[in-house]
Amino acid sequence: MAINRYTKMAYDSADDMIFGKCKHPVKAGLGLEIGAGYTIPEVNYAPRPEAGASKEKLVKEYQKITTDIMNRMVQVGFPAVVLETEHVEQMTNNPTWGGEVAHAQKTIMEEFHDEYGIKCALRHTPGDIRENRDFLDLRGDKFNVMMESFEEIASNGADMLSVESMGGKEVFDYAILRNDVPGMLYAIGCLGTIDMDFIWQEISSVAKKHGVVSAGDTDCSEANTAMFIGGGLLDKNLAHTLAIIARAISAPRSLAAYEAGAVGPGKDCGYENTIIKAISGVPIAQEGKSSTCAHSDVMGNLVMQCCDLWSNESVEYHAEFGGTSVQCWGESLAYDCALMNTATATGQEKTLRDLFMLSDKYRDPQGYVLAYDNAYRVGEAIVKDGNDIYLRAKNAALKSVEIMEEGIAGKLELTKFEKGALADAKAALMALTDDQDTFMSDCMTKYKEEVKVFLPENYGL
Repeated sequence: MAINRYTKMAYDSADDMIFGKCKHPVKAGLGLEIGAGYTIPEVNYAPRPEAGASKEKLVKEYQKITTDIMNRMVQVGFPAVVLETEHVEQMTNNPTWGGEVAHAQKTIMEEFHDEYGIKCALRHTPGDIRENRDFLDLRGDKFNVMMESFEEIASNGADMLSVESMGGKEVFDYAILRNDVPGMLYAIGCLGTIDMDFIWQEISSVAKKHGVVSAGDTDCSEANTAMFIGGGLLDKNLAHTLAIIARAISAPRSLAAYEAGAVGPGKDCGYENTIIKAISGVPIAQEGKSSTCAHSDVMGNLVMQCCDLWSNESVEYHAEFGGTSVQCWGESLAYDCALMNTATATGQEKTLRDLFMLSDKYRDPQGYVLAYDNAYRVGEAIVKDGNDIYLRAKNAALKSVEIMEEGIAGKLELTKFEKGALADAKAALMALTDDQDTFMSDCMTKYKEEVKVFLPENYGL
């Protein structure tokens, strides 16, 4: 498949963006159309560790999970649901395991759809297993096993294919520990995009072959790492201004999936997805306040602003007072979606969107930059040099810096620590060349020497 870079925005203005609706809706599964005017809960889960002891135990565990979710949705009267199965490593390393789980889940979902009319779809997300001891093995034997996993799930019931890929992570991990902004830019924007181009052409080919949806990726391994290291308002392990610069750089990297054939919905933990929706018009999943079972963030309402699927990130399957964990969190997601859908039905969707956004916009620089009006501006910076993977990532980083500086002049309050980190990052970015070849060559020399686990052949370099 060819790579088709985005060089213009899908929307004429930020105000045109809304939850539950996108320029390019996606039909998937059993009667579902994502981004066609309504939001849908996407329930994400993990089996108990002991369930991974054998294929039979794992299949039974996912049968219970699927039945519990579908039963609760019908019991409480919700019209639609998406299930996301993020693979435990046994399922991707043993592709037939993932295939059998997908088949078992889809069989149950079909029964509920036939009997109750509930619209539903199944997303499977194989793990990025492309590691070999201390080294990444992005194009070797592990890649072949991962692609075999995609073949198995696509042919056995999965409606949507996703992955959380980790190209560039070996350099990113080195750079983030040193507040090395050019290193972050090289790792995410350049190496990450090169790897995305490679794997998403292959994943999209598998999806096309089996008549399923090539959905999307997320920069979990890098931008989310930065967000989690950044932590909350009392933490100083990493400046939040650096974390959101990493997130801005991650947008053109995650965008590469759609340039290589993916059509959405993007993955839930991609907080960069609002930027991607602004550029591409594809539907997106998001997670926030209803993912506190998995992690904390500082923008739990704001990220609902433009979501098409609303996710809980992930929860281990176990008993709660209100039922099993997947039933409790699934129900919470579905009520959130009911509110958004009612706002749409009554013409109040933009009011609700703005309340979501404003409730978190000034809490932290990350939410400030990802507020849909500012996210749109980051998107504009990306498409300005859309055919140059280096410049578009650099543009995204610089635009996020500019937006934060404007915020400081207004209602956004930052500590001396955060302001200092922002000033240092800006100086580092302003000192960079505008020439991709020069930047790539300089970084190749530097990080091949300093990062022993960095193998350029992983990226065809």
